[in-house]
Amino acid sequence: MTVEALGFAPSARVLIVNCDDLGLHPAVNAAVVDAVEGGIARSASLMVPPPGAADAMRLLRDRPWLSFGVHLTLIRDADNSAWGPVAARERVPSLLDPATGELYADTPAGRDRLLARARIEDVEHELRAQLETVLRAGLAPTHLDWHCLADGGRADVFELGLALAAEHGLAARAWLDDGRAAARARGRPVVDHPFVDSFALDLDDKPAGYERLLRDLPAGLSEWAVHPGLATPEWRTIEPTGWRVRATDHAFLTSARARTVLADEGITVIDYRPLQRATT
Repeated sequence: MTVEALGFAPSARVLIVNCDDLGLHPAVNAAVVDAVEGGIARSASLMVPPPGAADAMRLLRDRPWLSFGVHLTLIRDADNSAWGPVAARERVPSLLDPATGELYADTPAGRDRLLARARIEDVEHELRAQLETVLRAGLAPTHLDWHCLADGGRADVFELGLALAAEHGLAARAWLDDGRAAARARGRPVVDHPFVDSFALDLDDKPAGYERLLRDLPAGLSEWAVHPGLATPEWRTIEPTGWRVRATDHAFLTSARARTVLADEGITVIDYRPLQRATT
């Protein structure tokens, strides 16, 4: 089990609580920082293409202790979010929706079209541009993971992500069974158990749902990908349904109840730095 490779006992219950989507919008950025500074989260994942990325990188520069990864982004959240690639458009034509000139939107059709058309050399140009933007800003990420596309959405894309992580001395998130097997074949530590994505959880009585997940947490390494956000009027307009997921995530992560349950259950919450150290 991965926990043993990280120096824990086989019986240890270890949890990564990672805040995805840092960089999406200032309302998300503020909630992510609050969930790490004042809540039970321990790390975050930075998106580079969205308009909130500059604000997020400023917050990270002011907090060099905050563990974060790069949330590799090949797809934008919705039709009303106008994000282009970080690389020059002429270098990544297969990643662009011909109807808009932007990245494909996160719809079933958008994902299918992207994954059918994306040339791996274009993907590499874009992912390297995102990483280089973060490094040029003087920031030091701990890991790589994927926005919306589980394990990159395609085996060759995921393998590219693993190669970039190895090149830069970073840990890599692996979510699906095939991805975890591929990562382990490279000697990379990954979670022992199925992944929890907070967008897949029931909104009804969410604190009780989170508490059940903690009390039922098995021995080994687990991960939650959470999505805190503040329910500002502007953000509720931009994300008319998803803001509820983000607001309820933020409320639980920063609650006294969350800290109490973790202590009662003897669960250790970590960031990605132990996994990064285990890869180098």
